[in-house]
Amino acid sequence: MDTDRRFRRRREAHIEGPIQLRIREVGQIFHSLDPLPFRERDLDAGVEEYILGWAGELAADHEISILIHLPAAEARGTEATHIEEAMRNYFAYRSQVIGWDLRDLFRNGRASLVIGLIVLAACIVLGRGLSGVLGTGYIGRFFDEGLIILGWVANWRPVEIFLYDWWPIVRRRRLYGRLSVARVSIQSQDPPPEMKGGLGLD
Repeated sequence: MDTDRRFRRRREAHIEGPIQLRIREVGQIFHSLDPLPFRERDLDAGVEEYILGWAGELAADHEISILIHLPAAEARGTEATHIEEAMRNYFAYRSQVIGWDLRDLFRNGRASLVIGLIVLAACIVLGRGLSGVLGTGYIGRFFDEGLIILGWVANWRPVEIFLYDWWPIVRRRRLYGRLSVARVSIQSQDPPPEMKGGLGLD
């Protein structure tokens, strides 16, 4: 079933308060096809997207808390007592995976930089050689300047990595890190109709 149909986000949310989830059963928080034990399961994609969206709106020094509204019968179940541990485990794992991705990005950036500098040096040498053979006319300048441009274009990828690509990944890793220590509490009753800022699962 489409996630957008399964989940209803309440538009008027108070992002200063806890992130609120309203569900009918504990299993709806986690990926239904995940074969791992309960404490190691992945979060449902819709739940994860919702939590990340609202957590990202909170100030960096704001303590994140998650309030889960459950029917009383579900709240008394064994699985309900492990929700906090399961969610923290998941967010900690995601933070670790993103850390690996960041290291891979920098590794690729360093390799790309070495290749780019070699190409740039070769283009400069070749361009100077051709301009010496062809003279300083338009044809000589065309090859000289064209090869230099090609050399700088070869360095665009490492420049993009070291100037732009890494910081969104670091920011996302920090967000997962904050969520990995978030306080998760359960309220064993349905939320009142006037509750705002929650994610409801029909």
